[in-house]
Amino acid sequence: MTAPVLDVRSLDTTLDTPDGRSLHILHGINLTIDAGECLGVVGESGSGKSVLARTVLGVHPRTTRVATTGQVLFQGEELLAATPDRRAELLGTGVAMVHQDPMTSLNPVIRIADQITESITNRRRLSRRARRERATELLAAVDVPDPARRARAYPHELSGGLRQRAGIAAALAGSPALLLADEPTTALDVTVQRTVLDLLDRHRETRGLATLLITHDIGLLYGRARRIAVMYGGRIVETGPTEVVTERPAHPYTAALLRSVPRVTGPLRRTLPAIPGSPPDLSQPAAGCPFAPRCERAQAVCTVAPAAVHLAGPGHTASCHFPLTISENAA
Repeated sequence: MTAPVLDVRSLDTTLDTPDGRSLHILHGINLTIDAGECLGVVGESGSGKSVLARTVLGVHPRTTRVATTGQVLFQGEELLAATPDRRAELLGTGVAMVHQDPMTSLNPVIRIADQITESITNRRRLSRRARRERATELLAAVDVPDPARRARAYPHELSGGLRQRAGIAAALAGSPALLLADEPTTALDVTVQRTVLDLLDRHRETRGLATLLITHDIGLLYGRARRIAVMYGGRIVETGPTEVVTERPAHPYTAALLRSVPRVTGPLRRTLPAIPGSPPDLSQPAAGCPFAPRCERAQAVCTVAPAAVHLAGPGHTASCHFPLTISENAA
């Protein structure tokens, strides 16, 4: 068996913010992604999804002190122990990222062509003409109309959907092996979202990209991610094949997320189920199960953090003292 492109083992991340708070964001994260595979990471805002991506990249706000333990292996190479020069060499060429909002990830005063080819020109000198030609090729590859003209444009001259495609072109420019997509459609009109996701799927399949697709909408992962990891309170609470996790969820939080997905069938006037309570305060981490204060199944034992339980399906695990059964899901 070949080694996974990304192998995260027992990863913990703590952020010390400028206002003096210490936030223990990630707790014992374990995940792997193979070449050509899409792993979907889903959870509420504040669950630690974006911090996970930034920890893999090694990119955090400059005003924040970061402490990490565990391992992040990219093609067998330990990223947490890499020198700054080695990590800079890998960014864009080995590991690339598509950000949530292209208007903030693109520099407003630099032309699109120069931003798309930045990861290439960091390694070798290219003439302006060569940069424009390469940027035009990449924009055409992500279905941007009139790519030569768009390559000469500034970000504000493009629509939101075209800016996100330019961001994808920039991510693909260095031919990376791993692509981190952090809620890549959140800032887009709903009519553009599917087009962008289909574009990411196409390049994942043709290039053999290992893809980490982060979202708060579990519905976006149907038919796209082979496996799902559900995050809550900085922990992965359930993971498994997409069809298993979505059809037979074992963790109460996963089941609550699925109940909250709007349906196109059923009564027109109905109350959309909501999860009671609020997400945990990461400056005051819970000693036991982080979902216990919001869980209708919680008992005294939930004050002890549950270990991951292997369930009937292959690769299906849930960190819960009282995982749901198939009959409970059917009910």
